[in-house]
Amino acid sequence: MPTRDLIKAYYDAFNAGDMQRFLALLGDDVVHDINQGERQVGKGAFETFMGHMNRCYRERLTDMVIMSNEDGSRAAAEFVVHGEYLADDEGLPPASGQTYVLPAGAFFELRDGKIVRVSNHYNLNDWITQVS
Repeated sequence: MPTRDLIKAYYDAFNAGDMQRFLALLGDDVVHDINQGERQVGKGAFETFMGHMNRCYRERLTDMVIMSNEDGSRAAAEFVVHGEYLADDEGLPPASGQTYVLPAGAFFELRDGKIVRVSNHYNLNDWITQVS
């Protein structure tokens, strides 16, 4: 699958809430750089992270722009997150169904037809202001 199609499939699965299809696009040793957080390694850690995120947030991504390098080993995506804060997340303001709209982006590394690194970036202070 071409790189841009793989990234599009990743985000299509995310928007559909299809975690099985979403996780199937990741390499077993995927590296996940969490925005303003830690680096996690492995598909199991990514699945646990997504379980937490899906409990606390409902998000839909729009205005997707996907870019890739010539050999398809690296990609980036820029998008807008439309979300709802569903349940309290540790260290963050209390949740009461607040909505937010937030520009965001991600960088990817790909190998053997799988995503092997995802680095997500957004402005956490902007999000906190929107939900406070």
